[in-house]
Amino acid sequence: MKKMILVLLVLLMAMVTVSAAGAEEKADDSSLVTFLMPTKEQPIWTAQGDELVARFEAAGFQTRLEFAEDVVERQVSQIDTAVLLGSDYIVIAAVDSYALSDAVEKARADGVKIIANDRLIMNTEAVDFYVTFDLYKLGQIQGTYIEQTLGLDTGAKGPFNLEIIGGSPDDPNAQIFYNGAMSVLQKYLDSGSLVVPSGQVDFNVIATLAWDSSKAQARMDNLLGAYYTDKNVDAVLAAADCVALGAISSLASMGYGTPERPFPIVTGQDCELTAIKSIINGQQSMTMFLDAQELAERVYQVIRAYERGEQPKVDKTFYNDMIDVPTAMYEPFLVDKDNWRIVIDRGLYAEDDIL
Repeated sequence: MKKMILVLLVLLMAMVTVSAAGAEEKADDSSLVTFLMPTKEQPIWTAQGDELVARFEAAGFQTRLEFAEDVVERQVSQIDTAVLLGSDYIVIAAVDSYALSDAVEKARADGVKIIANDRLIMNTEAVDFYVTFDLYKLGQIQGTYIEQTLGLDTGAKGPFNLEIIGGSPDDPNAQIFYNGAMSVLQKYLDSGSLVVPSGQVDFNVIATLAWDSSKAQARMDNLLGAYYTDKNVDAVLAAADCVALGAISSLASMGYGTPERPFPIVTGQDCELTAIKSIINGQQSMTMFLDAQELAERVYQVIRAYERGEQPKVDKTFYNDMIDVPTAMYEPFLVDKDNWRIVIDRGLYAEDDIL
């Protein structure tokens, strides 16, 4: 009889364990994750949205995906709607990093976990986690590309002419890209082997509001007209493909792109379609690939940890003017004329899109 009772107890405990496990899995299945992207205009955000949805749905989560088309008010409304629809997590790539604090604070007060995606949400304590690529390293890679292509690291004296087209001053990432690049290039500016004829080096001067290509082109037009009537540009440190496009358009209009006057080194990031085509055509020199699959996996690991009642793994923290936000990071990858097909291999574009 005792043996029979013992067997029954073991069976009962097993049933409870299985039931608990099933309940945990069901909780995962019923968790709703809303992904808010800034715009469909840039392929990087569409790729991220698609990869995030695919990764989470494969794991049994419910998902929602919306794009704000770069309208702050629309993204604020999308946050409110995500809360009303019962979202457990909201993953936000902000249209404006400084404009969402009230909306995420309301969401957080309703028990929603807030994960900032690629762009840190500023001036609020209502950010649980941040997932991004290594921002500083990306800038370093851009700076190193200029350094090595000009031969500065092997003793080339120059002087070589550099101009800088930065990112938007309202995007906290832009300052970090700039700092990373200047950590490589500053010593050559100090030695005189690299010069900026315009004298425009300070971030507040070289920044491009809203990452606007037309603003970048207008500023490059002014630089070329004022400082390059008797000299050539050797390198343009462009923070991203969108501002690189403006710089390249300006350079082309001023006669660059011929055997006698080839395009200078032009950096970028985001692997926009125009940038890949420009790299193939010899106009832009390089860009940076930010793998949406890597991002989706990092975001998944963060939310999966929360689902298990654990703290996600922290790679470093970023200060958002109120708190140090725990952060998970992934690696950016340099793309140039030798390896641009990675964007096809990783599904960002089809070959017919490019060739």
